[in-house]
Amino acid sequence: MNRSDVDTRSVAVIGMACRLPGASAPDELWALLRDAVDATGETPRDRYDVDALHSPAPRQGTIAARRGGYLEHVADFDAEFFGMSATEATELDPQQRLLLMTAWDALEDAGQRPDRLAGSRSAVFVGNTRADHLELALRRGPQAVTAAQLNNFRSLLAARLSHFFDLRGPSVVVDTACSSSLVAVHQAVQSLRAGESPLALAAGVNLALRPDEGLVLTHAGAMAGDGRSKFGDASADGYSPSDAVAVVVLKRLTDALADGDRIRAVIRGSAVGNDGRTSDSVLNPSLQGQVDVLRWAYEDAGVDPAEVDYVEAHGAGSPALDPLELRALGEVCGAGRPADRPLLVGSVKTNVGHAEAAGGMAGLIKAVLCLEHGQIPASLHVDTPNPKVPWDRLPLVLPAKLQDLPTLDRPAVVGVSGQGSSALNAHIVLRQADAPRVPAVRPADGGPYVLAISAHSEAALADLAAAYARYLRPGGAGEAYPLRDICYSAATRRTHHPHRRAVVGRTHEELAAALTGAPGMAGHPLSAVADRYCAGEEPAWTAVFGEPGRYVPLPGYPWQTRRYWPGEEPPTADGDGEDLAGWVLREHARTAFDDGSALTDIGIDSLAKLRIVVELAKRCRQEVDPEELGRLRTVGELRQWTRTLQAAVR
Repeated sequence: MNRSDVDTRSVAVIGMACRLPGASAPDELWALLRDAVDATGETPRDRYDVDALHSPAPRQGTIAARRGGYLEHVADFDAEFFGMSATEATELDPQQRLLLMTAWDALEDAGQRPDRLAGSRSAVFVGNTRADHLELALRRGPQAVTAAQLNNFRSLLAARLSHFFDLRGPSVVVDTACSSSLVAVHQAVQSLRAGESPLALAAGVNLALRPDEGLVLTHAGAMAGDGRSKFGDASADGYSPSDAVAVVVLKRLTDALADGDRIRAVIRGSAVGNDGRTSDSVLNPSLQGQVDVLRWAYEDAGVDPAEVDYVEAHGAGSPALDPLELRALGEVCGAGRPADRPLLVGSVKTNVGHAEAAGGMAGLIKAVLCLEHGQIPASLHVDTPNPKVPWDRLPLVLPAKLQDLPTLDRPAVVGVSGQGSSALNAHIVLRQADAPRVPAVRPADGGPYVLAISAHSEAALADLAAAYARYLRPGGAGEAYPLRDICYSAATRRTHHPHRRAVVGRTHEELAAALTGAPGMAGHPLSAVADRYCAGEEPAWTAVFGEPGRYVPLPGYPWQTRRYWPGEEPPTADGDGEDLAGWVLREHARTAFDDGSALTDIGIDSLAKLRIVVELAKRCRQEVDPEELGRLRTVGELRQWTRTLQAAVR
C-alpha cells in the first residue's frame, strides 16, 4: 500500500456533464440526490405501448413494469451548431446527437477549448450496448433501408466525437453490458497513464427506444415489478431500466495541476476483471470475481480498503446480485475497519433507474459530487434490509438520509462499482481533490474587466447573455468567484463563436446590467478591446489580463434545439405556401446561404442530392432526373429548377 508512484499515476476528473432522468446537468443531479427524489416515471407512449405489453406476472411476451427512468426531449438537437441538415439530424441515432451535446458541455465544464484540442491525440472511450434507432429503421422493411444507416452503426458513437472535435487518439466503443462505461473509464485511465493520450473523454450512453430487452429480462425475472430499484431491501425484485448520457473529461493529475485546471476529483486507481469459471454459469454473478477486482483496484490505488469512506455500488436491486455485492464489499473493505466507522454503501439507481451501459458513469458522477459536497445522499427504497445479507457481521450501512462524510486527517476516498452480465466487473477508486492553490498575492479585484461571450447564432447569444446576467447577479453562482477570474475564464477557456458580445465593468452587477442593455463604460481603453473582439478578432488576452487568472465554472452553452424524429416532418410547401427550394434548403443545408452560394459549400453534396431526388419524386409524384439536379451548382439555380418542377405538377 501507499506506493510512491501513485500521485504520478493518478488521473484528474476535470469536467463532467450528464443527461439523466430528472437532471440535465450534474448540479441538477445533486439537487435530486440531496432531496431523495425518485425520478422514475411512467413509460412514455413514444417508446412503446406499455398498456399492451404490461403484465404484473413475468409471462413471456410481456413487460413487468409500467415505469422506468426516462429522459425527456430525446429527439431534440441543435443541428445547426454541429453543421447538420435537418435530414441528417433526423436520420442520425439520437444517442449520437445527445452524446455530441453532452461532450461539448463536459469540455466547457472542464475549461477545455475544442479548437485547441483539435489535431491532438486526445482519446474517446464510450460505453454502450444499444443501437435501437438502427434496429427500428431496419424493421421498417427493405425499402426503408438506405445508405444513411451506415452512420448509425455503434462503432460510430466514439468516432462521431473524434471526428467532430478532430481528436486523433484512441476512439473505442466498449461493450461489457452494464459495466461498459466504467470499463471505458478504466481504459481512459490506462491510455493517460501510458502517455498515449494527453486528455480523454470517457462516456456512457443508453437510450431504450424499443421494448425487446425488457421482454427478455421480464421473462428472466430480472425487472422490478414496480419499476424501482430497491438495492439492499428484502423486496428487491430486479432493476428499473433507465436512459442516460454522461461524459467525464480526464487528464493526468500532474498535467491538470500544471495547466491550472479545476480538479473535481482524483482517480487513484482502477481495475477490471472477469469472473472466469468462479461461478457455475457465465450469467451467474461470482463472489470471488468481485472480491478479486476490489482488491486489485485498491492495490492499484495504493489505498487500504479499510480507509474507504463510501462505495457507490453497482446496486441494481437484484435479489441474487445484491447480497453477493454487499458480502464482497464487507470482506474487502470491512477487514480492519474501526467499529465506529462502518462503510457507507448506496446506489444512484434507486433515484434514476439502471441505465445499463451508462449506469456506471451515472454512479461515477454521483461519487464525484459526493466528494465535492462532503455528503452522502440517502439510498432509496430500503424499508427492510435484505435478510440474505449478514448485516450483523458486515460493517456496512445503507444511508437512510443525507449525511456528512467523516472528518479525518486525509482526503475522503470513495469507490465506484460496475458489474456486467458479461461477467466483467469494474471498480474505480476516487479521492477528494485538494483545495485549489490560491496565489499568495492576488491582483486587486477592482477592475474594470472585459467579459467576452459568444455563440453560434444571435438567438443563442441572447440566451447566453441572459444566463451570464443571472450568474453574475446576487444569488447567482458567479457571486462566489472574483470578477477577474470570471472574465479571464470566459476569455481564455471558452470557444469564440461568430456571434459575439463584450462588455466592460468594475463589478458583477455592472457587467450583468451591461449584458442586459444598460450603458457600458464607453471610452475606457478596454472598450477598444471589446470592440475588436466583437469585430471577430481574438485579442491577446495575456496582455489584457496580465497575470493568469484561476479557471472558474461558467454558464454552459444555450442549445437551440428542435425536434428531429423519423416519420415526423415540419409543415411543408404543400400546406403553407413554402416552395420546393425552400423545403429542400431547410432540410439539407448545413449553413447560412444566399442565391449565389455553391450547393457543395452549404453541405448539399452528391449523397444529399440522391436523397433529394427521392424526396422530390415523392412530393411531385413524377420522375425526377438526377442528372438535372447534378448539374446545378448554386442556390439560385436550385430555386429556378424547383420552380419548373412545381409548375409541371400544377
